[in-house]
Amino acid sequence: MRAVTAVPLAALSVVLVVAASGVASGHSHDHSGKASYSRSLTCAGVHPDVTAPVITRKSIVINAPLDTIWKVQTDVENWPTWQPNVTSVVKDTPGALRSGSVFRWATEGLDITSTVKRVEHGKCLAWGGPAQGINAIHVWTFTPTKDRVLVHTEESWTGAPVVANTATLQAALDTSLQNWMNNLKHESESHS
Repeated sequence: MRAVTAVPLAALSVVLVVAASGVASGHSHDHSGKASYSRSLTCAGVHPDVTAPVITRKSIVINAPLDTIWKVQTDVENWPTWQPNVTSVVKDTPGALRSGSVFRWATEGLDITSTVKRVEHGKCLAWGGPAQGINAIHVWTFTPTKDRVLVHTEESWTGAPVVANTATLQAALDTSLQNWMNNLKHESESHS
């Protein structure tokens, strides 16, 4: 069914929170098979839903300056050039992303409208907008070191479609976030 195939990447794309204030930690599973987390990434009080049925955490080291990585990640109109699943992005609010900014984009055949909730340049960006019954919260943290940046990401999905198909959507989110991280690394390092 097209909707089931499209929902994972669309929901991933719907809510994205970029942050530098949290610390990523791995996840473990309790005896019920549900992921349990000791600490969630945060962005000015915005964090993934730690009780969500689907949660993914990923980390990657990017050998590029923080400013380069930030520009690549926040230049939403340029996403289609380095994110194969994003086919178009239109900003309704001109200028740099800021609280209240709105942008519309398409991925996997779905049209999404996102509204920015939080922005701290070089540290934190949060936006949201549910799709097809899935509510996603996505956090990114950027930790600069001497000559590279450790990037962490965490995303949670809630909603009836997630409860109905948890294992498939968990696998889809895991893959989607790993692809996003790899693409961000490649694009950022190519500009360094």
